[in-house]
Amino acid sequence: MTDLKGFFDRIKTEESGATAIEYGLIAALISVAAITAMGSLGNALSNTFSFVSNQTASAQNGQL
Repeated sequence: MTDLKGFFDRIKTEESGATAIEYGLIAALISVAAITAMGSLGNALSNTFSFVSNQTASAQNGQL
């Protein structure tokens, strides 16, 4: 029983696990931000290329 109590006391004072969890949470937050930014950028680029394509088609047809 004393070995088990000592084990739990060591777990309470050990901080390396907490540091690893913090780094994991920071990495997850950065990943979510990057995915969101890339999604927005992708939509903006898609809209830009669609606009240019439509303008080019209009110019070729003499409508511009």
